[in-house]
Amino acid sequence: MSPPPPPLGRSRRRGPRSGHFFDPALGDAELVLARDQLAKGRWPETRNLLAGTGDDWDRRGHRTVVLAQASGALVWARDWLLAEPESPDAATLLGCATVIGALRGEEREQHAREACRDAIRRAPADPTPWLALLLLARTLGTDEETARLFDEVRTRHPDHHHAHHLMAARLAERKTDASQYPLHEVYDFAAWAAEQAPADSPLAILPVVAHAERYRVLAASGREPADPAASGHWTGRRARQVLKGAFDWWLEWESEEHPRHRVDLNFLAHAQFHDGRLAEAAALFLRIGPHSTRAPWSYPDREPHAAFRAARDAAFGAA
Repeated sequence: MSPPPPPLGRSRRRGPRSGHFFDPALGDAELVLARDQLAKGRWPETRNLLAGTGDDWDRRGHRTVVLAQASGALVWARDWLLAEPESPDAATLLGCATVIGALRGEEREQHAREACRDAIRRAPADPTPWLALLLLARTLGTDEETARLFDEVRTRHPDHHHAHHLMAARLAERKTDASQYPLHEVYDFAAWAAEQAPADSPLAILPVVAHAERYRVLAASGREPADPAASGHWTGRRARQVLKGAFDWWLEWESEEHPRHRVDLNFLAHAQFHDGRLAEAAALFLRIGPHSTRAPWSYPDREPHAAFRAARDAAFGAA
């Protein structure tokens, strides 16, 4: 049996923690091509990609952030903006790339904020520059700033997947000395977001993300074992409710009348931002058991249960 396509299968490239590398492009062939060309100083492919993405805000945010992580992205984004000074796409990519540089300690935070503000002025309806600021605040900002920027993203796109994932990660890190019970605020946030989202939105499984994020924090503090499979975090009434909700959404998504074009991005799309999150989520979802779908989960030829199983094996070794 052939392995699933990257990034959910095994990779030959070694990473610092799990020993494996997950490509944030998530099998988006157009994005992979544009990113490779951008790393070589050729930005016309990036311009065409972002122009073609239009106001599909989730996809635009994902593609812009991945492009911003490309080698030399900051330099080439500056060149693009110099060549096309009126381009909002060039300004947005420059803002995101400057944020990535600031998070890596290679750029000043103030420069990143200024670049994002410039992009906001050029494209006030686009949530992507605000997403870049949220990325910065999620790591370096205050709780108040993070919440404010999250609201700015939601004002422009209430169902923004990446923004909700960033907030779940930030909230999960509060009260690290407390156990997962009684209710932690990240669970309340995830439940609220799932209830507010349209029925066909992947945010329906944000409670699963909240559990994975909270587990990450508890494991890092030594309150839970490093191996999610050995933890009781996924058992009990709350975990069963989360699983049932996720499974119900999964079945609904599988139905023939479901508008699948809305679910190209799901919570896996941002697993690369915290090492281990994918494996933790996989450990939870594997409790659902095999459930083949008639249509791909996100991209052609990807089967959910096999992908989660491969992610677990990649992180912890095959059972």
